[in-house]
Amino acid sequence: MTAQQDRVWTPWRSVFAFGIVSLAADMVYEGMRAMAGPLLGSLGASAFTVGIVTGAGEAIALALRLVTGRMADRTGRYWRLTFVGYAMTAICVPLLAITPFLGVAGLGVATTLILLERTGKAVRSPSKSALLAQVSKSVGRGRGFAVHKALDQVGAFAGPLLVAAVAAATGHLWLAFAVLAVPGLLSLVLLAQVQRRTTLSDEAAPAPAIGEQREPAKLPLAFYVFATSCAAGTLGLMTFGVISFHLVDAGLVGVAVVPVIYALAMAVEAVAALGTGFAYDRWRARVLYCLPVLIAIVPPLALADHLTGVLLGVAVWGLATGIQDSTVKALVADLVPSSGLATAYGVFAAFQGGAALIGGALSGGLYRDHLTLLVALVAGLQVLSLALLVITRRAVLRAEP
Repeated sequence: MTAQQDRVWTPWRSVFAFGIVSLAADMVYEGMRAMAGPLLGSLGASAFTVGIVTGAGEAIALALRLVTGRMADRTGRYWRLTFVGYAMTAICVPLLAITPFLGVAGLGVATTLILLERTGKAVRSPSKSALLAQVSKSVGRGRGFAVHKALDQVGAFAGPLLVAAVAAATGHLWLAFAVLAVPGLLSLVLLAQVQRRTTLSDEAAPAPAIGEQREPAKLPLAFYVFATSCAAGTLGLMTFGVISFHLVDAGLVGVAVVPVIYALAMAVEAVAALGTGFAYDRWRARVLYCLPVLIAIVPPLALADHLTGVLLGVAVWGLATGIQDSTVKALVADLVPSSGLATAYGVFAAFQGGAALIGGALSGGLYRDHLTLLVALVAGLQVLSLALLVITRRAVLRAEP
């Protein structure tokens, strides 16, 4: 074995390392998102301002992927864009620690850093997903995305807990943000190792020469059918914000218990990603037939007037969310040529983001006085989603040898 061969990681090791990178980065930005509201409030922001800043951040993180995904496919600089995106998170979040010491400028600086961090998410996500799709091809894309998502969720747990622990122990929120520099640096160091020791599959298009650009592969019709199917699902899958509002509004739990229930949903999400991801590599798109069914039964359960039903609904919500955030990406990779993957993930995120915005307004608006109508609309949307998913699977079968 040559020294070069000895340096190259196996595909499974690269997939696992990608997951650890996301775990560390998730600790940083999920830790920030958990405390962004209290931080902005301590700097003088009103509830309306907090809503505008955090909402704008999520819109940037989704909508900008339309641009960054196509940019990645045109330039071939997937690794560079991935690194830049993670670096923006690793730098911007710890810098929030200085904002309480900036006086009247603190709120403006904090707002800018939060929006820049969300921009970093948009910069890296399409490229990272395209790289992961290539790295995991030989081991099974369903498995690859499932393991990555499960590790990602560990970071989503650990980050907020770390921030809460440091803030509680020291009484200083700014110090909690400063501590997040450690996992941020770890994510960048490990990502550099992943790039150095990972070999992409032969079909991964090489980067064009300096100064040149290439036109990304055209996205097939089956991709748009599948994106529409998932958008219909997302439109019907209410946000946890509506569920948590119902828990408190109906007097089912106290405010302090809501984060515990959310943690339960995150745990279920990780398990769902692993289970359906491994199943996808065996049964392919048929595994996703369960997704519209799960989404359709969330509203009548999660908005029930008794705690047992709501907790069951939260578990089903976690199952659906886990499948949406992992296994569907494997099917996207099977539908689209490798040279158009980053573009596809950017477009897919835009479909999802638009549907989430409309769905949140729909569920929030109908929750109190029109619950029956909400349940019926969600069910109808899932019938459409399932029909489009069947069409997608047939297109995949026609394309396979």
